[in-house]
Amino acid sequence: MDNLITFSITVFTGFFAITNPISNMTVFVSLTQGADKKTKNDINKRANFIAFIIVTVFVLLGKFIFELFNISIPAFKITGGILIFFIGFEMLQSKQSNVKSIKNVNIDENIAVSPLAIPILAGPGTIVTAMNFVSKVQPIHIVLVIAIFAFMSIITYLTFRASDLIVRLVGNNVISVIGKIMGLIIAIIGTGMIIQGIKISFNLMS
Repeated sequence: MDNLITFSITVFTGFFAITNPISNMTVFVSLTQGADKKTKNDINKRANFIAFIIVTVFVLLGKFIFELFNISIPAFKITGGILIFFIGFEMLQSKQSNVKSIKNVNIDENIAVSPLAIPILAGPGTIVTAMNFVSKVQPIHIVLVIAIFAFMSIITYLTFRASDLIVRLVGNNVISVIGKIMGLIIAIIGTGMIIQGIKISFNLMS
């Protein structure tokens, strides 16, 4: 029992650090700027649900999926890093790109699925972390990992839902500045993922 508690705390800490609902809230605010309350809530629910499904699928079938499509961890990290860098760069430039536009795109496909669900909420880091937690463990540990990520998705949903209140408290100008800072941070995170992928690639070749 003590081992399960320790394992659960470790998993929760790992997921909280990698998903970071507080930081991702500013990303959510930036990506949904100008949307009405109902649209934001729809995006919020769909993004978190899709992220949960993605992580659950990789927890259960991750190794099989990677082998089936011959996907390597370095390639996954590099591709995810490029996408994250692109999103962060556009946030930094304050461009209303195809990725972020709400008025002229299908929000289900272009906002909730990407970039929010993947790679922001269920990106390479989250998926690899989840897969690491379930490598060579008992079925009960797999159930715990899925349950804990479901709890994290609920926390993220509630944090995003409170974003309007937080915006009213701190003001749009502050949110705009935070959005630009988050754009820089996201671009740096993307660059870091690319570097990690390249390093792992060279380590595998050596």
